[in-house]
Amino acid sequence: MAPSSPDVGAHHRYRLFGLEIDSAILLPELKPGTRAAPADLTIDYGAVPSSEAAASQILTIDDVARYFVCDGRTMIVEPAAGAAEANIRLFLLGTAMGIVIHQRGMMPLHANAIEIDGAAVAFMGPSGFGKSTLADWFTRQGHRMVADDVCAIRLVDGVPMVEPGIPRLRLWEDALAARGGSSDGLSLSFAGDPDYRKFDLPLPVAAGTDTALPLAAVYLLDRGPALKLERLTGLAATQALFAHTYRGEFVREAGLPRSHMEICLTVASAAPCFRAERRWSHAAAREDNRQLLDHARRQIEQIGGSRGQLN
Repeated sequence: MAPSSPDVGAHHRYRLFGLEIDSAILLPELKPGTRAAPADLTIDYGAVPSSEAAASQILTIDDVARYFVCDGRTMIVEPAAGAAEANIRLFLLGTAMGIVIHQRGMMPLHANAIEIDGAAVAFMGPSGFGKSTLADWFTRQGHRMVADDVCAIRLVDGVPMVEPGIPRLRLWEDALAARGGSSDGLSLSFAGDPDYRKFDLPLPVAAGTDTALPLAAVYLLDRGPALKLERLTGLAATQALFAHTYRGEFVREAGLPRSHMEICLTVASAAPCFRAERRWSHAAAREDNRQLLDHARRQIEQIGGSRGQLN
């Protein structure tokens, strides 16, 4: 059972992944919410239970914090002694929120999502395969950011909708240099490890979305000698979504593989999925990215017609 929380009136109000959040922890990365609506999630400091029965609800990050997530509605955070506040927030807004999304029956993809022509297009793949660098290129072409790293999908009458994520990008130092910028004035994504040269790049308010958008296509990023796009269908598409679920180990720990596979099947049936091999160089990326944009637009046009309208 979750520890009791104090008066939520003393908390800060935020909005993330379509959820109204009351938090005792300052989360400056997030957009403000509204107290006109009831809170979907309450976040408090407190002692995390040690019961093995709650193992699938507990996240432990050594030297940072322990997080207890109950029913997708309550999160208790127990910081480690001397832990950097930025690192506590890093795992709260990442892995711990991934558990919240799972518990609420939504689907978190390990993906970035960009708005193109009124729809969301997701780019998924392992860490280091260029999701954020690609999203950065799209935002610099005038496309709005929908989600960075964690792409929360909610099914609405069988249509997958992508909820707005954190309005920022995380870029490696070489990616910052390739775009003509530097890390001056930016915060390291993980504080206390100077060798981990990934930085948080906040986005202006106008660069992010405020409302959920229909998912029109999903691309699984890979590396190759030339741009190659291959349609994944049926079980292959479903398995790709399952394999790139954010914090997919929670699915197994919580005993939810069958229900989660059903969600993956629904998403795969509603939005086309492609494997996208790209050249692995900043110089070649511009040409490949433009072709990828043209391909995504064709998918949006096709799926928009099949649904009657996208939004």
